[in-house]
Amino acid sequence: MKNFFIILIMKLLNIALKIAGKNGGNFLGKIAYKWNPNIFKYFKVNCPVIAVTATNGKTMTNNAIGYVLKTAEKKVVSNVEGNNMETGILSTILKNCTLTGKIKADFLVFEVDEGYVPIVFKDFRLDTLVILDFFRDQLDRNGEVETLILKINEFLKTYTGNLILNNDDPNVARLGKANPENKNVYYFSVERYKYATDTEKEAGEGKFCPFCKTRLEYEYYQYSHIGKFKCPNCGYGNNEIYKLATNIDLKNRTFVVDDITYKIRFNSIYNIYNFVAVISAVSLYDIDTSIIQKALSKFVLNNGRLEEVEINNIPTIINLAKNPTGCNVSLRILNEDDDEKELLFVLNDNIADGFDVSWIWDINFDNLNNVKRIITSGKRAYDIAIRIKTSGFDASKIEAYLNLHEAVENLYKTNTKKYVIANYTSLQPTRKEIFNINQK
Repeated sequence: MKNFFIILIMKLLNIALKIAGKNGGNFLGKIAYKWNPNIFKYFKVNCPVIAVTATNGKTMTNNAIGYVLKTAEKKVVSNVEGNNMETGILSTILKNCTLTGKIKADFLVFEVDEGYVPIVFKDFRLDTLVILDFFRDQLDRNGEVETLILKINEFLKTYTGNLILNNDDPNVARLGKANPENKNVYYFSVERYKYATDTEKEAGEGKFCPFCKTRLEYEYYQYSHIGKFKCPNCGYGNNEIYKLATNIDLKNRTFVVDDITYKIRFNSIYNIYNFVAVISAVSLYDIDTSIIQKALSKFVLNNGRLEEVEINNIPTIINLAKNPTGCNVSLRILNEDDDEKELLFVLNDNIADGFDVSWIWDINFDNLNNVKRIITSGKRAYDIAIRIKTSGFDASKIEAYLNLHEAVENLYKTNTKKYVIANYTSLQPTRKEIFNINQK
């Protein structure tokens, strides 16, 4: 009876929020979870539940899975706007369940923060878990990456559902051995692409075998520690691949899986991995290949995840990057573009970002390709400006503005192509300023 009244009150609050023109974010979940931390047990789910977790790529992959399933005319309930901790997921459920806790859907698809997978799914059904990658991120909240991996590994010891793992990340592939009794483990991989390197060019996490501690050997690095690896001592990394992406063509934005060519709207190796994970997940539910092709060819994510826009007829690419790997991937995309360009880098250090920004020294600013000017902004505008200067970039071409409005105005004083990198709390304010420029 208690849960019935909690849900009733939350639904009334949701109506009030809608009347006020507000989404509410994780507000409903915060209240409900405070009143009953065991409320997840109350919900009745009669459809598959798919969860996506990772340091980078959760939102893109989660939303793409949902989009494919909707294209297949399935009813999908998903936290498409993020809010990926227990309270955010609970808010999504509360908005879509009946007073008795029944959720009417063909699929539930959730993006889940890495640290909250064991919490959310301790008492809530989970059929398929997709794990993309693990990198250092928000150290003052998450701690070292190994801490997160061990938490999820502990959860997986008793998990027997579908487990989809990135075989090119040694921090992820290891989780396939967490429960030897689980026969539903699937690995995906991406073959070497044009800009892969023989040596590690960026800071990475997976250097040693997690089982025998021998240093891993790499055939190639796609980015950071993502690539084809093996342990020369125990053979770790030699897994059977469920879905392999080949014929990577970033210029034409195509790749091949199982002899089927997929065309996408994104041009980064980073997103090739995300979309192979999508294909891996939906294929388990017999979604027709033609539907997957159609959906992926149309899917976009206009919320600052490699968002491509025209601002006053100037091509602009906006991307969220909240850790060294995210920034390095963004800079790789920039460097793979031979056009003349300018860069805006916005860095905050709010609670949600993490107060510690020492990670910026792991960003690879060396040899920026045809970048004519860099503007920095945000609360730590001068920190990132100094970091860029120490990389050897011409200091006379670096401008720092604490005021974001001033930074964006100066960015668009030239007609040069723009790349914008913004961390978590700076992303939406930066997008707002950019789109305001477009209206002038």
